[in-house]
Amino acid sequence: MANFFETLVEVLKADERFFTEDGALLRNKVYESAMNMDAGLIGLLLGNAETKKRFFADVNGTMVFDKVGFGWVVNNRQFLPDSYTRFKNRIGLTDARGDLISASGDVVLSFPYKDCVLEGGQTKDDQKRDEVFYNATLAPDEVDRLLYPKVLIGAKRYSYAGATDLTGNPVADGSAESVTAETATEFLDNDNLIIKGNNLLAISSLLKRFEGKVKCIYIDPPYNTGGDGFNYNDKFNHSTWLVFMKNRLELARKLLSNDGSIYLHLDYNEVHYGKVLMDEVFGRNCFQREIIWDISVLSGYKTLTNNWIRGHETILYYSKSNAPLFNKLRQPHTKEYLDMFNRQDEDGRWYLVAHGSKRYRDEVEPKGKPFGDVWNDIMSFQQQPTSSERLQFDGQKPETLLERIIKAATNEGDIVLDFHMGTGTTCAVAHKLKRQYIGVEQMDYIETLSIERLKQVITGDATSVSRSNDWQGGGSFVYCELAKSNQRFVDEAMSAKTDADLTALLERVIATGFISSKVNPSDIAGATADFEALSIEDKKRFILELLDKNMLYVNLCDLEDEEYGISDADKAFTRSFYGLAGDRV
Repeated sequence: MANFFETLVEVLKADERFFTEDGALLRNKVYESAMNMDAGLIGLLLGNAETKKRFFADVNGTMVFDKVGFGWVVNNRQFLPDSYTRFKNRIGLTDARGDLISASGDVVLSFPYKDCVLEGGQTKDDQKRDEVFYNATLAPDEVDRLLYPKVLIGAKRYSYAGATDLTGNPVADGSAESVTAETATEFLDNDNLIIKGNNLLAISSLLKRFEGKVKCIYIDPPYNTGGDGFNYNDKFNHSTWLVFMKNRLELARKLLSNDGSIYLHLDYNEVHYGKVLMDEVFGRNCFQREIIWDISVLSGYKTLTNNWIRGHETILYYSKSNAPLFNKLRQPHTKEYLDMFNRQDEDGRWYLVAHGSKRYRDEVEPKGKPFGDVWNDIMSFQQQPTSSERLQFDGQKPETLLERIIKAATNEGDIVLDFHMGTGTTCAVAHKLKRQYIGVEQMDYIETLSIERLKQVITGDATSVSRSNDWQGGGSFVYCELAKSNQRFVDEAMSAKTDADLTALLERVIATGFISSKVNPSDIAGATADFEALSIEDKKRFILELLDKNMLYVNLCDLEDEEYGISDADKAFTRSFYGLAGDRV
């Protein structure tokens, strides 16, 4: 096989498209060309006796290309393995399987590159920085305690006066002081909640308290555009996104009440696959509507494309049962509606004459015209770039969009969940509409953007839906974090700047013993030179893959383990959140 690999490389060298300027093979380019039945590639392979014999079959005088077999060879880990792959092979850390999503129980986690976060300052340079995630796929036999409920730390309540502890006492200058074990009170059933941490693990922790209680879920996840959290160079890019979503949607469904609903916001990149996935998780009979949100701006560079101009996003609306709560909303009278009732009586009531008698508007149907499933009256930030509510954050949605969804799907006091919280639009609107809410976000801007925004809501901000709903301020929310274990090493790896930092970090990771069961630490020690030869990014990647993902955050069952150093105050809050008495866990 090795000699055949060499032959294949020599054949491919005849096409400069498949190599970089410094001579490195573009493996994914070759694979993509094969899948697209590229004529140039097929001609090269037919022109060599060995590759022709290996990849073509004569079917009644026609040579048929075996692109599946060719793809297997190109992606074989022995075919031109890079230094990182050679290193992983040496120490025994292998890649996950590539099973079909419908047959896979694999779990996908995401880890943000801390040094690529959009920071609170929001300078023009900051706006250009992408949120980059590293994604790890775990096979079922690798998942042990991953989805256990997690310990919650650093709890504090924000109210009109600012941050307080859970007894109502002020917290100094908004710092992260925790309540004491002696003064901690129960987490209340009607408390609004914000959690910082991996959203898969956070929503799995919510099940213990909120299963079957959430009335509406709205999520605006990564669109898989190549510029969001799934842009690493991998042929399983699409299936990884699907597994990522499947894991979270399955838990989300458990959180919904029987009359609850979920709104999934996507664009053209994945919406059709998202529809099939939602059919699988929620059932085709629970599909309610495909909502088209018109965000078109027919000017600028978009109009230069020689194609139909893209101008909309899609929101998939599903319910948990066939009888979801739905409040039918109506827009104010339009000219079209008034034209139908084109006469007024002496009291100013509109009517029309039908069959010789008067028919009054209020008697025919309720005031206003019902909304359809095409929303072209809600302006995106592309259409209103100077909006006062805009935080210069890519992907931020306007409050009016969430107002429509939350009013239609819930009543006052109902629970709304957004586990891709971002800048906190869902939570901000829910707060103003007197709904209870839960928000989950992993990125560090949760403190500099999301929490700051919700603090302004409490003090009575006057932006967007505040005016139309007579919002004057008030209320409160509780903020806490998942207690980190291996996640601390994830954060350190992502923020490391030097080779020395990563070498020292690797030593500390191995010393904890919380590493993948696939790896023998002595094998890593014997491959020190290979590790040092890796690039900084590959060193980061290796450390992340090495970590035991079941130990990212501290499990509830380990609350009393002194090794994790959980404070008495955090123990007390965690017990109150999960409804545990005394030392019982």
